Amino acid sequence: METVIIVIHLMVVLALVLVVLLQRSEGGALGIGGGSGGFMSSRGSANVLTRATAVLALAFFATSLVLAILARTDERPGSILDGGTPSQTLPANGAEGGQGILDTLKGQSEPQAPVQGGPQVPAAQ
Repeated sequence: METVIIVIHLMVVLALVLVVLLQRSEGGALGIGGGSGGFMSSRGSANVLTRATAVLALAFFATSLVLAILARTDERPGSILDGGTPSQTLPANGAEGGQGILDTLKGQSEPQAPVQGGPQVPAAQ
């Protein structure tokens, strides 16, 4: 059902683009506003193209609404924010194992005791 509506929607979009491009330019700044004559008179084509644009715009709006409703009613998993239990919980004060993050980082930056039997490297200053 959704695929059929998507195909109809795409056909309406293409037709709407073509109808809008066929309409005569009001400003005429591009110099392609058409001359006198052609396969349709200017007055008759304006009326037909205006009505066609309105009908296609209405069809575009309707198919867009139908696709939005179908997408909303489609069964999909909820947001990650909608429940689910966290895999790891922290204590209420934000500390991890009795130590805060600053205490953990301070412990990592302290120089470690040299290993016996290996080459000795002077500590960084």
